[in-house]
Amino acid sequence: MPTYTPAQQEAIACLDAPLQIIACAGSGKTQVISQRISEILKLPGVEPRHVAAFTFTEKAAAELKDRILSIVEQEHGSATGLAEMYVGTMHAFCLNLLQTYVPETFKYSVLTEQTQRLFIDRNSRRSGLTECPTLSAGTPHLRRFIHSRLYTQVMSILTEDETDLSLVCEEVKAAVGKYRDLLEANAYFDYTSMVDRAVRFLESPDEGIGTAAHALLQHVRDDVKFVVVDEYQDVNPLQERLIRGLVQFGANLCVVGDDDQTIYQWRGSEVANILTFAGRYEGIRSVTLAHNFRSSQGIVALGRRVAEGISVGNRLPKSMEHASHQTWDRGDIIAGAYLTPEDEAAAICERIQDLRGVAFTDRPGTEPRGLSWSDVAVLYRSVAADAGPLVAEMERRGIPYIVKGLTRLFDSREISAVVSLFRYMTGHAAFADVEALWAVSGLLAPGVSVAAAKPLLDAGADFGRGERWGTYNLQRLYLDVLDALGIREDTVPGDPVRGELAMYQLGKFSQVISDFEAIYFSSNPKDKYDSFVGWLEYQAPGYYDEADLDTGYATPDAVTISTVHQAKGMQWPAVFVPCLRANRFPSKRHGGLGVFHVVPDTAVPHADRYRGTVEDERRLFYVAVTRAQKFLYLSFSPGTSRLFQKASAFFGEATTVPFVSTAAPLLGASVARLEPHPRVEVPQVTLSFSELKYLFECPYQFKIRFLYGFNPPIHEALGYGKGLHDALAEMHKRALDGDVLDATAVDELVQRHLHTPYAYPLLREQLERAARAALKRYFVLHGDDLPRTLHSEKQIQVHVAPGITVDGRIDLIKRLETDEVSIVDFKSTYRAQAEDVTRDQLHVYAVGYQELTGTSADVVEVLNLDEDGKNTRETVVGQLLIDVRDRIHDAGESLRTNKLDRLPTWCSTCAACDVRSLCRSAEPVSQVLTP
Repeated sequence: MPTYTPAQQEAIACLDAPLQIIACAGSGKTQVISQRISEILKLPGVEPRHVAAFTFTEKAAAELKDRILSIVEQEHGSATGLAEMYVGTMHAFCLNLLQTYVPETFKYSVLTEQTQRLFIDRNSRRSGLTECPTLSAGTPHLRRFIHSRLYTQVMSILTEDETDLSLVCEEVKAAVGKYRDLLEANAYFDYTSMVDRAVRFLESPDEGIGTAAHALLQHVRDDVKFVVVDEYQDVNPLQERLIRGLVQFGANLCVVGDDDQTIYQWRGSEVANILTFAGRYEGIRSVTLAHNFRSSQGIVALGRRVAEGISVGNRLPKSMEHASHQTWDRGDIIAGAYLTPEDEAAAICERIQDLRGVAFTDRPGTEPRGLSWSDVAVLYRSVAADAGPLVAEMERRGIPYIVKGLTRLFDSREISAVVSLFRYMTGHAAFADVEALWAVSGLLAPGVSVAAAKPLLDAGADFGRGERWGTYNLQRLYLDVLDALGIREDTVPGDPVRGELAMYQLGKFSQVISDFEAIYFSSNPKDKYDSFVGWLEYQAPGYYDEADLDTGYATPDAVTISTVHQAKGMQWPAVFVPCLRANRFPSKRHGGLGVFHVVPDTAVPHADRYRGTVEDERRLFYVAVTRAQKFLYLSFSPGTSRLFQKASAFFGEATTVPFVSTAAPLLGASVARLEPHPRVEVPQVTLSFSELKYLFECPYQFKIRFLYGFNPPIHEALGYGKGLHDALAEMHKRALDGDVLDATAVDELVQRHLHTPYAYPLLREQLERAARAALKRYFVLHGDDLPRTLHSEKQIQVHVAPGITVDGRIDLIKRLETDEVSIVDFKSTYRAQAEDVTRDQLHVYAVGYQELTGTSADVVEVLNLDEDGKNTRETVVGQLLIDVRDRIHDAGESLRTNKLDRLPTWCSTCAACDVRSLCRSAEPVSQVLTP
């Protein structure tokens, strides 16, 4: 067991009272939470399913889950049932809760912030957007495209906050009601609605509620015994109601957070939750983790000075203390002022180049290594507004960089060239313009011309060549053009890092296409392409200006450029915080139409938090400073606007701290240097089986899809297989409750569960007929088995190595007439995959079942739902389970070490791969190819 401080030990040992852990930056809270959960699992009668632990992001959840599993394995040996312990976001918890107990929601999909805005804009009248009034004389109603983000903020305030609805205009409430009805009609959840619906179930009285709500409440009453909430300072009022609903039957509650790091007030976070926690729950124990194990003494001193500037009434008393092995040396922390943004950018780049190769020790007792590009982050208050000069200077010097999220994606030379293709197709650009942009894109191999794609573009611009929506698939056209131009990781001119970065950018654009096409897939073809071009030019950059949509489990060896908000929870050896200008950081309140032109601020408690206060900005600056482990560079230069001519008060305040220098020479030869070597971390990898199967099939295909982020084209029949699975899940779940259905329920099941939003009308009719026939056939062949159901949609988990976990759901576990336990997977033509892949999947499930229950299944089988479909059944063999576990381990190791090689020769896997054009041509290749 690691050595814990007395405060950490106190937090770990407190299991019998409501607990508040105040965790300063870098104080080891993840380790403490993990150890505390391990102690909970030692209590008599406690099982993993009794624990629900909430994190703010999926990345944080993966780290916490892996840490818990590692500790449990060390202390408990083999522990069964860990798959049933929930570790994740509140949104995902609510979605899982609903789609486990409320059959009407099984078919619902989730809108991201970007697809939600696209959905609102496309349905501007039916969503209520253009019918929502404002208090502004110049803008009587909200406008399409311009105000969709504002509209989503309004809806969040009305649902997530403790808004006095009696003070809100009836027309506003009516408009929002239209949006909610439209969500229901299209089987969508947004992030707010899934939490809201779960909360409404939890707050329903026991009497007079439906079967689904009763089952949901019974689950919470019987199974949720311990609730842990990380980043509690960022919880909004609706999420606080969720927490109250989960602990209403006596569950133990532990909240972990730091009021100094409350940075999401503009999303409704209520810092009062953590400030007043002790007064709202009885018998509270409170522990403060004050030791910072991340940063040097100088950074801790600066962070402490920043935090202590928060007024006493808005801050819990604490004092962060240095406990790291990182040392401070004069010149490690600099606050530098420059004459122009270009001078500032040049100075940052010089420092970054100077740091490369500097000896750095990641953890006590480990060998030092030379710093590399990826050990550096540049954190802005606004990347969109301020990062331009730095990006230009990095391009000029050849410093590799990635912009976290999609903030500056549309400014990059690669994506400007790609966008020009679609502009040409819609008549918004001449082909000469396309050629000019591609000439400077840095994407084409020597001798390749963009003219090779012109026939594809011209053919694609014939919008009358067919009636099927899938004929005009944006994603397919994009992949075909990249194929025609021979663009692959190893064809991009320059060194291998340049190829990685180019594919990273192109993969992000594939995500953008997927967002747009998810909403506009079934539009009139010409209108669809015109809308796409207009959206790319006028709306998309704003859609993504704060989005954190990076994909993958690893990033290239490149400098990270990010907003401070996106850097929350991260750390780097060296951090730069530039553009510390008055009115930028701290940010000036923006004018123009805002939420309180729609919802009166008198209706919203603590309304100022949505506008932003200087103390909110101070907390954000505290987060920026405490991301650094050793080197921190703060800088100021006057901006181009008169608003941004003076240095930020934060910049001046930093210069009062003795550890901060205002000038220092470059490190040069004065420090020890080693060969640059990027930090090799254990990636926190939680794979679904659909992801694992790509690693099994072809590691390079996995890299294309999940590290670079390329998405396949939308299939018109998408949703058919899931609809069948959902119908079968309801049948088997009801059978577990003693409600055994028969074939008379088929029409109702199909109507409730089949949702095929991308099917053209004739195909939709065909799919509905096929679904009815499949379910009727299932009742004939397997209806007698329904009472022998043991589990339906059972969550399983395989933890094969530190950092590598496989999550999945088994379609069905039943007892056969032979009294054997069978793991069943359903297949259909529209959800087909190779037989050997299915066989692997079933044995992964068998391993997961063994870890879940401590016992082994007897049989694995595939039930084909199609007429004359082939069923398979085979005995579970112990050695085969060992072999499958080894394959999972090897697949995870290939991901950990980034050895995601192409298959050595063209084969059937290549032929079936819908992103193969990004890997190789269709010609057989005899030699081994490496990326």
